[in-house]
Amino acid sequence: MQNIIDRFISYVIIDTESDPNSTSSPSTEKQWNLANKLVEELKSIGLEEVTIDENAYIMATLPSNVSHDVPTIGFVSHFDTTPDFTGANVNPQIVKNYDGNDIVLNKEQNIVLSPYYFKDLLLYKGQTLITTDGLTLLGADDKAGITEIVTAMEYLVNNPDIKHGKIRVGFTPDEEIGRGAHKFDVAKFGAEWAYTMDGSQIGELEYENFNAACAKITFKGKSVHPGYAKGKMINSMLIANEFINQLPNGETPQKTKGYEGFFHVHQLNGSIEETLLELIIRDHSANKFKKRKEIVHAIAKKINKKFAKQFGSDICIAEIKDQYFNMKEKVMPVKYIVDIAEKAMRELGIKPLIKPIRGGTDGSQLSYMGLPCPNIFAGGHNFHGKYEYVPVESMEKATDVIIKIAQLTATTDFSKEKTKK
Repeated sequence: MQNIIDRFISYVIIDTESDPNSTSSPSTEKQWNLANKLVEELKSIGLEEVTIDENAYIMATLPSNVSHDVPTIGFVSHFDTTPDFTGANVNPQIVKNYDGNDIVLNKEQNIVLSPYYFKDLLLYKGQTLITTDGLTLLGADDKAGITEIVTAMEYLVNNPDIKHGKIRVGFTPDEEIGRGAHKFDVAKFGAEWAYTMDGSQIGELEYENFNAACAKITFKGKSVHPGYAKGKMINSMLIANEFINQLPNGETPQKTKGYEGFFHVHQLNGSIEETLLELIIRDHSANKFKKRKEIVHAIAKKINKKFAKQFGSDICIAEIKDQYFNMKEKVMPVKYIVDIAEKAMRELGIKPLIKPIRGGTDGSQLSYMGLPCPNIFAGGHNFHGKYEYVPVESMEKATDVIIKIAQLTATTDFSKEKTKK
């Protein structure tokens, strides 16, 4: 346990926040600080073929220790943290033998992590929790995943009696801004399949995720002195509000769950002359995803028709860009890779929680790049904010799952699995 705690803390105290407005790769120079540390650590624990490219993508190899052919598998995590909340000056707090009561994160500002609001805390009574100090995020997303992969590889190196095939490790920048897989060299990685260690609660196993798109909608207007504006002024901010009000009622993140998709307005900036609205579109169903994009275009068309005479040209310009797709399509033909992970959990006494991801991971993009890549729990909760925490026991269990998957892969007859329908 202490090895995991020390390793995890050594990662989270390094600020690796990514930046969606940057065009560089990685998007922030400070991501190199952890990337370079990881390269040296992978070498020190005995991995081979440790590389880091010009974009800070890290790869390493644990060679096979069996004589028969075993598929090469991989484990992937990202080292950046979200720009949604500051990751600078992270000061982790360790709560041993958690008693089920409120945890005061910051006494001065009265910031409290409470099981009355975050009920999942009660799952971890008696365990050791790592929390924030209330002023930053923690970074368990996804430095917990990195901790687990490195610890598992170190354990396998030090215990050669545990049989396994060739294992590839990959760490990526910029996952939190949707670019984590963009420059990932799947051919160089050379794995038949992989697992991202990027889930939340212990037991999570996911091979379905949202189809995702982002929309940028520009509204034009006409500015006239308000005292003389009747019949002349067109306020682009009010038109943007009209657009938002025409989105399907109730189909927002805070009112949906499970397989239900949504529209999420996350940015609105404007003036009378021009307003920019940004929203994201999500749905697990490819057909419903397509219809959601059509709804956006239909609303824009309706508004343009309404103002055609008054404005003289399109007053509402909608641009939609696909971001990633549901990995289920690419994973189902090789469903045995999910079955192995599920079996690994069950053999370790972990109840698998198989559910769709209400988001995406590097694995969703990697699956479409030729590397089928389900997602496994890393253990953290309340990502992207000051209430983030991770039970150390969950990180231990995730480490055990990696080791068990390696063992099972070395003993499974894949000639039979690949012929199953």
